[in-house]
Amino acid sequence: MSSSDAEQSSALDQLHLRDSWPWLAAAAVFLVFCWLLAPILTPFVLGAGLAYAGDPLVDRLERWGLSRTAGVSMVFLLIALLGLLAVVMLVPTLYGQLQVLLENIPQWLAWLQDRGLTHLGIALPEGMRLDAEGLRKVVAEHWTQAGGVLKEVWRHVSASGGALLVAVANLLLVPVVTFYLLRDWDHLVAWIRGMIPPRVVPGVDAMARETDEVLGAFIRGQLTVMASLTIYYWIALWLAGLNLALLVGLIVGLISFVPYLGAIVGVLTAVIAMLVQTQELLPFVWLAVAFGIGQVLESNVLTPWLVGDRIGLHPVAVIFAVMAGGQLFGFVGVMLALPVAAVLAVLFRHAKRQWLASRLYGQGAPVPAAQPGPANAGPPADAP
Repeated sequence: MSSSDAEQSSALDQLHLRDSWPWLAAAAVFLVFCWLLAPILTPFVLGAGLAYAGDPLVDRLERWGLSRTAGVSMVFLLIALLGLLAVVMLVPTLYGQLQVLLENIPQWLAWLQDRGLTHLGIALPEGMRLDAEGLRKVVAEHWTQAGGVLKEVWRHVSASGGALLVAVANLLLVPVVTFYLLRDWDHLVAWIRGMIPPRVVPGVDAMARETDEVLGAFIRGQLTVMASLTIYYWIALWLAGLNLALLVGLIVGLISFVPYLGAIVGVLTAVIAMLVQTQELLPFVWLAVAFGIGQVLESNVLTPWLVGDRIGLHPVAVIFAVMAGGQLFGFVGVMLALPVAAVLAVLFRHAKRQWLASRLYGQGAPVPAAQPGPANAGPPADAP
């Protein structure tokens, strides 16, 4: 490179830096602004996620001749009907199983007092019983301390009343935000694309397409895995004799997106529920068989077949992403951690390719030595 070319390149870099730093500062201010407003961003983040998930279906309805607003309304009606059907089918069963759980608590306390604590070598104080009369007697004898505890609990409940109202309001805002974002989704995407500098549009389009493919396949596969595990554990635990099979199956299925957490919580919940229900040994053997088959089915069939390596993250990275999402944005962060991690994985792969092709990475790299030819090799064929 000549000296004039080097000077021109340096001047161009300085021009780019001078033009870019106000926009970089604005982006940093925007990120800080979003972080400060995190408590009220929940309905908007959820609405955007639901709008993204529902956009392909609305686009298909548009291709069939419906208007955008009519397609969005039909999707909302379908979701409402499915939700109502789920409530009608599941709530009575869950109510009955929770009622069985409450009815069996006295029996479980009696078993814990007569057999469980004895096996553990723990003796209750003289005259104390783990039944309704014994608990009433303990509360009567320690009423002053119990009253202080109740006052403290009530103070915390009252203080969190405002937060509960905010959470309910955010939940009610989600369908409203989702409707308007879904109706104008294509215009929003076009607006964002129009704000991207033209020189980087091809690269951004490539990343956006890859992100959309990865994210869509991952979400569809993960939801299918969750539904399949819910149905499997419901049926398997019901065959094992567990009265709370549906409740435990729902718990395992809903949190199965975190590796191993669904199985751990499911085993603990099922064991406690079976202890409340019976103290015989054979049902626990069937529980172990059900969860063993479930883990093999999830690890070797469902996840490789439906999800595979689409997200491209190590299991430890998945656990970290879920914990980081919960720390930053609470329950919503936990729900959105893996989709966001899938997007970041795509960006990281593109950044890695750019880094490996950069001059900074290759600067000063040793030049491969030329391979020596045969000792008796003559001059090249095109040599004079």
